[in-house]
Amino acid sequence: MSMKIALAGNPNCGKTTLFNGLTGANQFVGNWPGVTVEKKEGKLKGHNDVIIMDLPGIYSLSPYTLEEVVARGYLINERPDAILNIVDGTNLERNLYLSTQLAELGIPMVMAVNMMDVVKKNGDQIFIDKLSEVLGCKVVEISALKGTGIKEAAEAAVKAASAKQAQQIVHTFDKKVENALTDIENMLGSEVPEEQKRFFAIKLFERDDKIKEQMAQVPDVEGIVAAAEQAMDDDSESIITNERYVYISSIIGKCCKKAKAGKMTTSDKIDQIVTNRFLALPIFAVVMFLVYYISVTTVGTFVTDWTNDVLFGEIVPPAIEGFLTSVGCAGWLQSLILDGIVAGVGAVLGFVPQMLILFIFLAILEDCGYMARVAFIMDRIFRKFGLSGKSFIPMLIGTGCGVPGVMASRTIENERDRRMTIMTTTFIPCGAKLPIIALFAGAIFGGAPWVAPSAYFVGIAAIICSGIILKKTKMFAGDPAPFVMELPAYHVPTVLNVLRSMWERGWSFIKKAGTVILLSTIFIWYTSTYGFEGGSYCAVEDFANSFLGTVGNAISWIFIPQGFGNAKATVAAITGLVAKENVVGTFGVLYGLGEVAEDGQEFWSNIAQDYTAVAAYAYLVFNLLCAPCFAAIGAIRREMNNAKWTWFAIGYQCLLAYCVSLVINQVGNLVVYGIFSPWLIVAAVLIVLFIWLLVRPYKESTTLKVNVKGTAKA
Repeated sequence: MSMKIALAGNPNCGKTTLFNGLTGANQFVGNWPGVTVEKKEGKLKGHNDVIIMDLPGIYSLSPYTLEEVVARGYLINERPDAILNIVDGTNLERNLYLSTQLAELGIPMVMAVNMMDVVKKNGDQIFIDKLSEVLGCKVVEISALKGTGIKEAAEAAVKAASAKQAQQIVHTFDKKVENALTDIENMLGSEVPEEQKRFFAIKLFERDDKIKEQMAQVPDVEGIVAAAEQAMDDDSESIITNERYVYISSIIGKCCKKAKAGKMTTSDKIDQIVTNRFLALPIFAVVMFLVYYISVTTVGTFVTDWTNDVLFGEIVPPAIEGFLTSVGCAGWLQSLILDGIVAGVGAVLGFVPQMLILFIFLAILEDCGYMARVAFIMDRIFRKFGLSGKSFIPMLIGTGCGVPGVMASRTIENERDRRMTIMTTTFIPCGAKLPIIALFAGAIFGGAPWVAPSAYFVGIAAIICSGIILKKTKMFAGDPAPFVMELPAYHVPTVLNVLRSMWERGWSFIKKAGTVILLSTIFIWYTSTYGFEGGSYCAVEDFANSFLGTVGNAISWIFIPQGFGNAKATVAAITGLVAKENVVGTFGVLYGLGEVAEDGQEFWSNIAQDYTAVAAYAYLVFNLLCAPCFAAIGAIRREMNNAKWTWFAIGYQCLLAYCVSLVINQVGNLVVYGIFSPWLIVAAVLIVLFIWLLVRPYKESTTLKVNVKGTAKA
């Protein structure tokens, strides 16, 4: 029988890094039964019979969030053999709050004090032996980032689990509270194990409804609780919270010594600038501009140009063509391989270097701790528009892929906020949309540095404006959820973590190119090459007579106001629903990347002939804002758990994309080219309507102030 060890700790304490270090590649990811919170488990390296369960990051075992409910349910019902409690050594006092609760579960526990390298660098001291004594459990120093001490911590947890001795509860509360808890414990029947009675007694004292749901017989403890509240002049939950912190304060001085007590840390000094009320947003804008400028316009463009023009222009197609000719390959098959697969998949893979560079920068920003500050910064902005800073976390994750971005909305407790976040998360350009941005930036705008960053900020603007408009409707009215987040200390990112993050994101893109996009380009090649010409089925000379051209021409009129009402742009946008990379893959097939092997620049000029600069930007924005790929739509369906809400989300995204691209094209034509069109009147009406929706008063929700009761406790 396998031994189970649960990893428990606060968010950003290094738990995931430790989990990766302990399990390596032996990981399994799924969902917890009945809920949509990610479940990660893996086999401990060197111990095939030991399962490491990575619990969601939580601040307490009180049921404030879905993560806390899931973690607590697992610890109470599944009863792992041991708990490996990860605490942040740089913030020991706050981390001990959860530790006191874990100790009450009666499960053998080992504490791993993480970030000890940072603690020592700061000149601080943590007295491990004393900490072990006052907590009644084994305490081990580790640095999950550097991999030091993690093996010792795991072995200590295995040893504790093997001993099967319940965790000793050494902390006690005020005498009045202890007497009340003892009276409640005496009322608990045999259905509650002896080692869990204190935990259940405390939760009943706190009037925890969810703990009552787990009990067949719930004792009437209201009289005991009310008497304690009257004696201590506070509500029961606050009493327990206060008692925990009183206990922690009584031991913290014995267990650690701060070298610079009361002095500002380096992270605090940096935060004075990067989270400054006035400087934070400009700094964030500059950082993201530089990230996209370097990734898409400078270094990324150099590598991508070589990949597109040389590798998939002068090397791969001629080599494949020579081989196919030498073996006497049939003409149709040669066309499929060169004009379909090489042109389509090659057009997408050509932008992989830019994506990898972008992913490296994003990984560095996440690993060093800056992106956590961005969420804090955006909370100030989002809260004014009816969204919580929690909504920005999925959007940060969505820069890699929209699917995990949508799934990350699970952390938002408020159902209305969660649905609005799901609807708007995919507005942020994901990795799959980067090739579209890079394609038009190169083909139409000559690699102008403003194109890629502007696409990112168009996504953020769409999210903010959507938040303002939707929050004023009955469906989404209500106050935004409180946002509590740990800001980790800044540190130098490790090369291994950055490369792992880059590779995981990049490899998923490459795999998609080898499967979904490959099949799509074969379909696009066939439907764009064959059709009915002269009354008979054949390989057509004119794209308009092909199956794909016929469909495109039949519906392309819809996009005339947007400036891209041609069949090729239309079918590319449609195939982009399968995978956003297909927009570029479709262009590769339809604009003949495989036919211009000797001069890759001809591919760019072929595209440029069909679009003005204004129409190209309108098309770019349309593809950024419209419904995402099928995989992301599937994620939206799972997270919404409702077909009507899913269709509403897709409809809203497509309608917004259509209206915004129409306004861009019509106003852009007037400003840039002096062209007046009847559609400009429609654009003007849309602008007026949009402004009215933004400025009209909140009727359903008259205030955006947050009720923060319980937030501090959480």
